Parts: sequence; C-alpha cells; structure tokens
Amino acid sequence: MGDEKVKNEAMEIMGLFQVLPRLREMPSLYPHAKGILSALQDKGVDVAIASRSPTADIAKTFLDKLGIKSMFVAQEIFSSWTHKTEHFQRINRRTGVPYKAMLFFDDEDRNIEAVTKMGVTSILVGDGVNLGAFRQGLVEFSRNFASSENKRK
Repeated sequence: MGDEKVKNEAMEIMGLFQVLPRLREMPSLYPHAKGILSALQDKGVDVAIASRSPTADIAKTFLDKLGIKSMFVAQEIFSSWTHKTEHFQRINRRTGVPYKAMLFFDDEDRNIEAVTKMGVTSILVGDGVNLGAFRQGLVEFSRNFASSENKRK
C-alpha cells in the first residue's frame, strides 16, 4: 500500500473519532513559578535546576520553549536512575556555592531527606513552588544559615 493510500485511510479512521491524542503539548509552569524565578533573577540570586528525567533532552527543550532556560546558572538534568545528591555535587562543583547557601524545593520525600543531609535547606512541595512555599523556604533557609554561622563562631 502506497504512502498516499495509507495517509487517506488514516484520515478516514481519525474522522471516526471526536478526540485525538496530542503529543508533546506546550509545557506549562506552575502559576507562581515564573514570577518567583524573575524576582530571584532581579535580586541577582543564582538559580539551578536539578531534575531526574528519563527524557533529559525533552526536559531541556521544554525549558527553552518556556523561555526560562537562561534563568539557570546550572542545569543538572539526567536520567531517572541518578540520585539528587549527584545533581547537587555537580551544582556545587560548577558554581562553587556551598550546600549551606542553597535552597531546594522538591515534591519527593526521599530527595528532601537526601539533600538535607548534605546541608541544603530543603522544602517539600506538593504542587510546585508557590509564594507560600517560597516564603517558608526563605524563613527556614535564614534560620539554618544563621545557625550554621553561629556554629562557626
């Protein structure tokens, strides 16, 4: 069967259905995410991304499509079998920012536990970072950072 005939038959088959699948729709951010990222950028705060994804190339493309790729000084996005601690070790090596000077938001308990053990202030979020989680993160970060500075004295 030739390509044109297959195409015509496929069109007929699709005509029988009211709803068709869509592949790789435009990605979207959580409602407060872009505003928070912009505010951090305006304040001169470096931001990195640490993501486990079985499709790292697609994740990076999405960052570009969302217009936020340039907001990150480090983009540690790799396959799903890597540990978050590895992401943070790479971010630390790449940026020179000590773990105690980092703030991390994630939706998985195991990541929060592992990264907190490294000295990173870590906040568990259910539906992405919103202003409430951002405030909580800065409060806990300030408390932890002050505590670590006091231990050095």
